[in-house]
Parts: sequence; structure tokens; C-alpha cells
Amino acid sequence: MNPCILEPLKERMHFDLIVIGMGLSGLMAAKTATEIGQKTLIIGKGMGSLCLFSNTIDVLGQLPNGIKMKDGLSHWIKDYPGHPYAKVGVEKIENALSSFLSLFPPPYPFQTIDHRNCLLPTGAGTFRPTYLIPITMVGGSLIKEGQTLFVGFKGFKDFYAQYVADQLKCRGVTLPLPNTSYEMTAIALSRLMEIKSFRENIGQEIKKHLRHETQVGFPAFLGLNHPIQVKENLEEMMGAQVFEIPILPPSIPGKRIFNRFKEWLIQKGVTFSLGSSVSKVITKGKRCEGIEVFHPPVTTSFFADRFILATGRFIGGGLRADREKVFEPICHLPVHQPRSREDWFEKNFFAGHSQPIHQAGILTDLSLRPVNERGDQILENVWISGTILANHHCIDEKSREGIEIATGYMAAKQASGIST
Repeated sequence: MNPCILEPLKERMHFDLIVIGMGLSGLMAAKTATEIGQKTLIIGKGMGSLCLFSNTIDVLGQLPNGIKMKDGLSHWIKDYPGHPYAKVGVEKIENALSSFLSLFPPPYPFQTIDHRNCLLPTGAGTFRPTYLIPITMVGGSLIKEGQTLFVGFKGFKDFYAQYVADQLKCRGVTLPLPNTSYEMTAIALSRLMEIKSFRENIGQEIKKHLRHETQVGFPAFLGLNHPIQVKENLEEMMGAQVFEIPILPPSIPGKRIFNRFKEWLIQKGVTFSLGSSVSKVITKGKRCEGIEVFHPPVTTSFFADRFILATGRFIGGGLRADREKVFEPICHLPVHQPRSREDWFEKNFFAGHSQPIHQAGILTDLSLRPVNERGDQILENVWISGTILANHHCIDEKSREGIEIATGYMAAKQASGIST
């Protein structure tokens, strides 16, 4: 075949930056690189854990009550110099969070409560600390005993209103769904809530059950595309403040975040390849030159000057494990982990602190490029971001989204040659 015919195809498949992974960290990296002016491809086999767990943005939930986030991060970095936050720094973390917030203007903004963590109710009837919250959940931070009615629905088994209400010393009610006689999912209900006649029936039925309550707590499915319109319409009908409560996966608020990133990235000209798994990385010496994506029976190659690996941990497939070790399956980078499988977990599983395996991940230098245990650089044009990084306990720390946003932002800045 004439090589002149192939050359234009190769040119179209060349990018300044390829981001591998479509969770929050990968999306943040792609946004940052695009704003700098980089021709970017973001590729991922799925939406990451964003659409499973993310309802709010946790930055550091372990902070003592009342401390401002900036002060808490400064102390945390001093106490944990190997943590991903220490490689980003407080100023850049704040810049990254500001960049995230810029993507969510009114009517669906994210906000803090006085730049501190706040406590939001959960579907288990407990409170958990978080930092950035969508406007649809702000009312949950203002719950007062006896002044909130929690609403559940027959056929929706992921939220038990009466149980939540009992824990929080309020009232709960479970209502039948209009014109349905079968089990419903959060996604199906989020779509139905955007139908005016459906939510009018819901609003009128709830109003009959209100006594002296000034707030109504709903499971977090007040619409996938127009949650503010749904919220305000219900408030007008009922004469009470409406707020959402995080529930079991899938996360409708997480899907809203993903959809907003996707919409913005595509609008800005980013090549967005969802449902694609990287089957091979093409390297030469200490440089990554390209990736291959296999869609049977066709293999497609993409080339770039720089790469960001943001594939997450075990849930996202960024890390895998066999009987002997944890490994990274795409770039085959060494994984920092306990010496043997016997050391993955404490002898007492319920010892009250995190298990050693939860700190497994990729080691990097200060610019987030991968290194081995001796500190030797492995790939000079690859940067690592997100929870695949080593030396954090993001679940216990309640820092997952914060780590993803901050390191995705910094990795893109570093990969683009801009000092942060």
C-alpha cells in the first residue's frame, strides 16, 4: 500500500496529550490540558467510579470539626510528606478546586460551607463530612430535629425513609409511585422526575403528609439533566425546602458531573473515546510513543508527545492482583505494595485502621512521573494522577475526589510544560 495514503491517517491520530482513564482525575486532566491549548484525546473503557460513588467532593474528611480546609491541608502535608497532596501543595490544590468549580456555574453550582467540611445525611441515617456540595444537597446540612420529612417510594429499594428518619429523629413516609407497579431504579426515577405531570403527582401527595416540617429530604434522583428545575418546582408546590440525600450506586449526582465534563470537553474539541480499552502501550527506551486500542477485529493506534495514566485502583482496573502481587496492567509500571500477600491485611481485620494493601499504588517524583522504589525515573513523558498513586488511604481519609481533582490538574500542567 502506498505510504502516502497512510500518512494523513497517522497525522489525524497524533495528539499533544493522551489521557488514559475517564474517571474524575482523567476528566480533570483533559480539561486542564485543553484550557492550555493541547490537542487532547481522553480514552477509557467506562466512566470510572465517578458514577458509582461520587455525590459530593470529598477533599479531606478526617479533619477535626471546624477547621478550615486550607489550614487542615497544610498540617496534613507536613504530617504525611509522601501523600499525593504533598506533591501538589496547598496552593495548587486550591487552584484545582477552583478550576473544577468553574465548570459548574449556576443554576447547578458546587459550594462550600464557610470553606470547612460540613455534615450531610446519608441513606444509612448517619452524617458524613464532605467539602464541596451541589446546590441540591445544601439543605441537608441544615437539618434540625423534627423539622424534616424524609420521603421514600414503594418499589425503590435503595432508600428506606422511615429508617433514616428514625436515626435523625424526624418523620419518614413511603409513598406509592404514580402509574407504576414494579421495582424502579434511581436512573429510571431521575428521568421520570423530569416529567412535569409525574413530579406534580409526587409533590401533591407529599404535601398531604406535611405537618409542621419545613424541609423534605429526597433520595438523590431529582433529575439527571434539570435537577434545579425539579427541585424548585417541588418546593413551589409543597411550600418546603427540598434537598437530596446520597444513596447507593449508581450515583445520579456523579452522572451529572460526568455529563457536564463530557459536554464541555467535546464542545472544546477534545477527542472523547468512551468504551475503549487500551490493549498495548508502545514504548521506546524511556519514552511512550503511542497506544493501541483493540476493537475486534480492528486494532487502532494513537500517538502523542505526552501521556497521563489515570486509570484508578482496583475498581477501575488500574491495578489488578493475582495470588502473589498487585500489578499495573497497561504500562506495566512497578507497584509499591507490601512485600508479600500475607502482609496485605492486618492480622486483626477489624483493628480500627486501614489495611496495608490500601496504600498500594504507583510511586512518582515531585512532578508525578513514575519512578521505582529507588527513585529512578521509568518513563519520562508519562505522568500519573488519581487514586492509582501510592501512599494514601482515600476511603478512610475521605479524600478521593480531592486527590483526583488535584493530581489530574497538576499532571496536566506538568505534562504541558507549565510550572504550577
